[in-house]
Amino acid sequence: MKESAATLPLDALLEALLLVAGEEGTTVSRLARVTETTEDQVEAALLMLDERLQGRGIRVQRHRQRVRFVTAPEAASVVRAFLGLEAKIRLSRAALETLAIIAYRQPITRPEIDAIRGVNSDGVVRSLLEKGLIEEVGRAQAPGRPILYGTTPRFLELVGLTSLNELPPLQENQET
Repeated sequence: MKESAATLPLDALLEALLLVAGEEGTTVSRLARVTETTEDQVEAALLMLDERLQGRGIRVQRHRQRVRFVTAPEAASVVRAFLGLEAKIRLSRAALETLAIIAYRQPITRPEIDAIRGVNSDGVVRSLLEKGLIEEVGRAQAPGRPILYGTTPRFLELVGLTSLNELPPLQENQET
């Protein structure tokens, strides 16, 4: 680590790095490499940074292996107005249902989505892809190598979460 940077605590260095990492964010391993620390130290410092940011206008968002800064969900309406963005993304009931299935079961293939919903989901999946709420995350090791889908950081922003771990627990239908 550079001598002048060594005078800053690790969480402050991570704050600076996340600020310049931009929309794509970065990985914990890259942060550890750049700060010449371990991934465990970076994880601990990210937790400290996240705690320090509570009640502020930004949050640390984690999505898959990436970490980035996002605006606080509580500031969403003001940020949208400032940027001149449309207030809401309109989603049909089928799109919401499909998005929930993908969020909880990711990575998941379209045939698996179809099996859960009981109907063809081609159009809905295409619409969610166009809106940037889901993305292709790989290929399944199955005949035909179907595409695997997962949610995007934009999905997290839309629902006001900083991590998929914040999704409420899934309650399976129980027969009484």
